[in-house]
Amino acid sequence: MIEEPQIARSAARQVATIRLTVPSSEIRDVMGPGIREVMDTLAAQGITPAGPWLTYHVRMPTDVFDFEICVPVTTPVAPAGRVKPGMLPAAAVARTVYHGPYEGLAAAWGEFMSWIEANGHAPREDLWETYVVGPETRSDSSTWRTELNRPLTRVAS
Repeated sequence: MIEEPQIARSAARQVATIRLTVPSSEIRDVMGPGIREVMDTLAAQGITPAGPWLTYHVRMPTDVFDFEICVPVTTPVAPAGRVKPGMLPAAAVARTVYHGPYEGLAAAWGEFMSWIEANGHAPREDLWETYVVGPETRSDSSTWRTELNRPLTRVAS
């Protein structure tokens, strides 16, 4: 389900972002329009994405998702509607890649969190998912890849 997790250092990155807080039952309804809104704003400002889009979660999702839809950029986006400039924080992270459809992400996170705990690392509340390969490029969901990142307050030695 997931690749062997690694500990890595993630540099801070500028992003164009929309912040949302929604019940988990509404996540499918808001994700597509939110991504389009960020991408349309970037296009209108002549800004090219600097990598695949991602979601930055303030805390592990439960019945409510408190998160930001983000697109990395090298030029700051000017605020427009709900789109604002933001920053993905630098952090020591546990990182893995999940292969498969988005419906399997909850189980992938469970497996990943078990690895983090079993290896003595201490996670922060926040996390992010980078959608490296998804439905915008391939229709076969078995080929989709989502990078899972969990910032750490302590890295076990």
